[in-house]
Amino acid sequence: MIFNILFCFSALGQNSQDEILHHIVAEGWKLYISEMASWHGTDIFLEKYTNKEHVGGYFSYADGGNMKNIFFSKGLVPKVIYSITFDSTFNVNSAKVDTIERDFNKIEEDMFVIRSRAYLAIDGDTLFKSYEKSNFNLVPLISGGERKVYVLTAPKENGVVIFGNDYLLTFDNANNLVSKKRLHKNIISAKYGYEDGKEAVGGFHTHLPETGDFITPTDVCTIMLYEKLAKWKQYCVVSKDFFSIWNCETDKLLMLTTKEAKAFSRRQGRKRKKN
Repeated sequence: MIFNILFCFSALGQNSQDEILHHIVAEGWKLYISEMASWHGTDIFLEKYTNKEHVGGYFSYADGGNMKNIFFSKGLVPKVIYSITFDSTFNVNSAKVDTIERDFNKIEEDMFVIRSRAYLAIDGDTLFKSYEKSNFNLVPLISGGERKVYVLTAPKENGVVIFGNDYLLTFDNANNLVSKKRLHKNIISAKYGYEDGKEAVGGFHTHLPETGDFITPTDVCTIMLYEKLAKWKQYCVVSKDFFSIWNCETDKLLMLTTKEAKAFSRRQGRKRKKN
């Protein structure tokens, strides 16, 4: 894999917790690079493609050591009408564009099916909450024998980041919907940048018990998507028993228990008094 997964843990004491955190960070990275391909690919596509009414949608997926963003046509038998391939830098100047219309390959066909079935599952289901000035963003992932679609809530305004109101739909190997669940119990919408003449260098949000103890893959994805725009140095996710601290400059995760975090805060307070 061309994208390094970097993380470190405090002495949590259980290998199972380390395995959970490893999975969270790895899944967050998969979401992030998929969204990065879609973000940059959409910019290229909108600038170059003129027949917008012909477009049925788009998604991105890992293709060897690269990421591919494809756009497909409307209709009962959709075709790939535009594709952009990125290397690990996501440099738009070195992205490879293919405008030849073609059929879906096998992975594309499967991703199209689970994406379409996710849209059908969302429609009219009260589990999924919609909010003003936002829209759902569906991210299909097929990896390691798993098939799933994450549903993120994306802001329609610049300078705003949204955490929460996210969902996970899982599918079997025949692309049939198996389960759907809400990942965050609540939604957190926050502005970033300058406020009252000061620039925020970090942020945090809390998890209710229903959301769970740890940072989520969707949290990791959202932090990484916005950390450079927001100029964050770190972002924290706080639950009853744990602190998840994401270093936005190194893209590393530090997990502390609440007891460890309080002890660290007291030490930092004593250092500031001495200075």
